[in-house]
Amino acid sequence: MQLTRFTDFSLRVLISLAARPDGLATVAALAEEHGISRHHLTRVVHQLGIKGYIETMRGKGGGFRLARVPEAIRVGDVVRDMESGFEIAECFQPGQSACRLMPGCTLKGVLGEAAQAFLATLDRYTLADLLSPPGQAITPAVRSARCC
Repeated sequence: MQLTRFTDFSLRVLISLAARPDGLATVAALAEEHGISRHHLTRVVHQLGIKGYIETMRGKGGGFRLARVPEAIRVGDVVRDMESGFEIAECFQPGQSACRLMPGCTLKGVLGEAAQAFLATLDRYTLADLLSPPGQAITPAVRSARCC
């Protein structure tokens, strides 16, 4: 599976914001930091605001920041919200499949199960989990062992 650049950039923005919880970010600063087009990043930031992941402040000294704590943002939710269509094969697009194996093909069920497993894995992680040093990711098992 491959995520769109839009979703990839959305995750990058959220990670960058989570790493600087006390400060505001700007499109210009993040575009330069990540080597992303300002125009494209503006669209990403706009959508993240619509979906409630970030809040924006206008005017002099304005910018944007996380609207929720990193522990409350599930990676799977971000992917679902930012992907325009999560059809992993043509047969998942209603009325558009020209596959001659349909309707008796069992591959669609297998691919659907794989997509659900992919998202279920992402659902086990929050934005806070992505802030660990590289190579030291916090797995859900480690997180629950440390909890309470």
